[in-house]
Amino acid sequence: MTATDHNSAKDQSAAAGSLSKGQSFDTTIERMGHGGVGIGAAPDGRVCFVPGAFPGDHVTVTATKVKKSFVEAALSSVVQPGPYRVESACPAAQRGAGCCDFAELDPAAEPDIKVAVLLDQLRRVAHIEDAPDVETIDVAPHRGWRTRVRLGVDKQGRAGLRKRGSTELVTDVACSQLIPGLVDGLVGPDARTFNPGAEVIAVMDSDGNRHVVETRKAPRGRRIETIREVIEAPTENVVQRADGHEFRFPPTAFWQAHVGAPDVYTSLAREWLGAEGHGNGGEPEAADEPAVHAVAWDLYGGVGLFVPALADVTAPQGGHTTVYSVDYSPAAAAPQPGLAGIDVHFRTAKVEQVASQLPQPASVILDPPRTGAGNDVVAAVAAAKPQRILHIGCDPATFARDLAAWSEHGYRAKHLAMVNAFPGTHHFETLALLVPLV
Repeated sequence: MTATDHNSAKDQSAAAGSLSKGQSFDTTIERMGHGGVGIGAAPDGRVCFVPGAFPGDHVTVTATKVKKSFVEAALSSVVQPGPYRVESACPAAQRGAGCCDFAELDPAAEPDIKVAVLLDQLRRVAHIEDAPDVETIDVAPHRGWRTRVRLGVDKQGRAGLRKRGSTELVTDVACSQLIPGLVDGLVGPDARTFNPGAEVIAVMDSDGNRHVVETRKAPRGRRIETIREVIEAPTENVVQRADGHEFRFPPTAFWQAHVGAPDVYTSLAREWLGAEGHGNGGEPEAADEPAVHAVAWDLYGGVGLFVPALADVTAPQGGHTTVYSVDYSPAAAAPQPGLAGIDVHFRTAKVEQVASQLPQPASVILDPPRTGAGNDVVAAVAAAKPQRILHIGCDPATFARDLAAWSEHGYRAKHLAMVNAFPGTHHFETLALLVPLV
C-alpha cells in the first residue's frame, strides 16, 4: 500500500466513525469555546475542541481524548491561518508557558470573541436567551499590564512560569503580560536562584516599588499568604491606589492583576449602583432626628477595594453607610489608613458561614473566586433582600451558573459588562447589576 493509499484509508476509517486516540486529521475552526479552545468538527461529525486554534484556522490536529459526543485534540500544525491569527506576542508562550494562550490572536478580535463566549455560556448553562446587551470594556494596556506574578522554582532553583498542563517551567524568558521590570533578575539566563520547589511572588506597586517574597507552593485553586523569605522589600507593605484611596497590605494578599482594572471596576460599581438610588429610598429625616443609616455588604472583599464606592452609593440622604466586608484572608482584615472615616467592619471568615448573620443590606458587591459564589451564598444574599447587587465573575461558566441561581431566587440582570482585564489570554471578567424581579 502506498503512503497515499494508507492516508486515504485512514481518512475513510475516521469518516466511518472509528476515530481513535492518537489519530490525526484536519479540521477548520468555526468559533471559540469556553476555556480558550477552538471548536471545529472531527471527520465523523463529532464536535472537536482544539486549544491554540482560532476561528477560520484550517489545522491538522491529533486526537487526545475521544468521547461519544466530542473529541479533544492537540494542535499539530496550522495548514492555513484564519483572519485572526498573528505572530505570537509572548516569548514565554512560544516556549510552551501557559501564560498567554491568546498570544497569537489579533488583540482587536479579543473583545468580540470573549463576548460571544459569555453569551454562549449564558445560553447553555443559565438558559438565558434574552440577556441585556453586553457592554464591552477593553482595559489598556494590552501588553505589560500585569503588576503581580507567582513563579514556580525548579530543582536547580530557577524561577519561571509553568508550561501548559505540566509541572515543567519556562525559565529563560519572561511573559509579555508583565509590567516592565517586574521580573528583572528573577527570570532569565542571569537570574538569581531560589529554594527548589518554592514559589516566588513579585509585585510592582503604585509607587513603583518592587516586592519579592518566597512562599511554599500553593495547592491548586488556593492562595498561600505565609511568607517564608523576604527577597526584596523597599517598604513593609505593598502600596496600591485606586478609586482615590490608598491600600497597604502584604505582597501575598489579593489585588487585581491588571494595572488598570481596580479603577475600571470601582468606576462601574459607582455608576451602576449609584443609578439605582441611595439607601433604602427613605426621605431625609428631620434635623433633630438621628441620621438615616444604611448597610452594604462587600463579599469576598479582599483588602476593601469596593468599600469606598459602597459607602458612597449606599448612603441615604443625610445619613451614612456601614459596610461589612467579608473575606477568609487574614490580610484582608488589617486596618487600612486609606479607609479612615468610613464605617467599615472586616470579618475574617468564609462568606457562606457569615452572610446570614449580617444586618440587612441595601447594596451588595460580591467578587467570588473562579469557582463562583454557589447556590448557598446566592440564597443567603437573596434572603436579605438587597435592592441592588453587583456580581463579578472571572469564569463565564460559573458566572452563568450563579446568574441562573439569582434568577431562581428572584433577581434579574439589568446590566452586563465584559471587562477584558486579562488581554492575551482567554480569561475575562463579567460584571452584572442584579435587581429584584418585581
